[in-house]
Amino acid sequence: MTAGSRGDVAPFTGLGHGLVRAGHEVTLVTHGCFADLVSGSEVGFHALPVDPRAELQSERGRRLHRSRTGAGKIVRLVELTRSLVGRLTDDMIEAARAADVLLLSGSLGPLGYTVAEGLSLPSMGAYLQPLAPTREFTPPVAGVRSWGPLVNRAAGYGVNLAVERVFAETVRDLRRRLGLPPAGPVAARRARERSAWPVHHGFSPAVVPRPRDWRRGLDVSGYWWPYDGEDARLPAALEDFLDAGPAPVFVGLGSATVPDPGRLSAEIVRALRAAGLRGVIQQGWGGLRAAGDDMFTVGEVPHSVLFPRTAAVVHHAGAGTTAAGLRAGVPAVPVPVQFDEGFWAARLVALGVAPGALSPRGLRAERLAAALVRATTDPAYRRNARSLAERLRGEDGVTPVAETLARLDRLGHL
Repeated sequence: MTAGSRGDVAPFTGLGHGLVRAGHEVTLVTHGCFADLVSGSEVGFHALPVDPRAELQSERGRRLHRSRTGAGKIVRLVELTRSLVGRLTDDMIEAARAADVLLLSGSLGPLGYTVAEGLSLPSMGAYLQPLAPTREFTPPVAGVRSWGPLVNRAAGYGVNLAVERVFAETVRDLRRRLGLPPAGPVAARRARERSAWPVHHGFSPAVVPRPRDWRRGLDVSGYWWPYDGEDARLPAALEDFLDAGPAPVFVGLGSATVPDPGRLSAEIVRALRAAGLRGVIQQGWGGLRAAGDDMFTVGEVPHSVLFPRTAAVVHHAGAGTTAAGLRAGVPAVPVPVQFDEGFWAARLVALGVAPGALSPRGLRAERLAAALVRATTDPAYRRNARSLAERLRGEDGVTPVAETLARLDRLGHL
């Protein structure tokens, strides 16, 4: 069960497909607009209501991307989430009644855990970000590296409690509906911690090592690569563009939205041309676009096929796109827009695969061009990216999840 943007969904198609191959029957429970993502994977699909893209394009959503500070974006995201989560519960319960175990993303953790408890089902977390408090770094949504060990950990608890409170009203009603005793956000979180509720994290320990102060049951499993089909291909016109000249730079902001996509698109094109580079521009949810023989605008395409054929990737540093760039072994120029993207951008810089992160607000072609020249001409960035990609190819993020399912089965919880 997961909710959010495409990046919050696509990795679970790969996890689900891997579990199917391990002998499990798997259903992905998420927004109906993502049904096509499981096509050919043998993973079932149960639709949840709410179209996240439509919500971001609503007046409430436009207020979110007009926010000038990270704190402002978080406040508006909380408002938006509170107004929507109640619409998910009926379909979550319906899907859960047909299940033996629930795997819950971080975006639905408190709500899904309550459904599992109310239906006496075992559950585990399947998270794409490191959400548990730690002394080693600040909560990813904070967008900064560190405030020091004590403050980092305290901030982690504060963010976790804030997330619980976002769901508090819906969870309270859901507990009453499912015949569970009342329990506030603090008590609910403590219950999960006391039981060492298992959580698998779908990123590589080579990218974010498991924090040494995490409790038992919190594991960094490795990436869950999106299922792109057995014979994923690029559109013929894009293939022709790639073949017609040197490797281009990919530019995309995924599901992130920006206040003035026309201005940002123009700056991106100017930067690419100033750096002497061709570009593949992904429209994304922000509506980027470009024209000219040296530019190609695309919609959704499999990053696993496109990225290895690029000179570098410029992206919003969402967890999924960050992973795809690392898998391809190409340098990056992160342009984090909101929430956990600053965390992943900092990791790219620390890993030596990106020269630095740029802010999308007021982004100018000169700064982007300079970063592109560094990323594509300094061999250290490509060397580091290729070395890390080689390590990622040797990892298997699905098996640890399958092993936890087997352990639950042996304990009689399935």
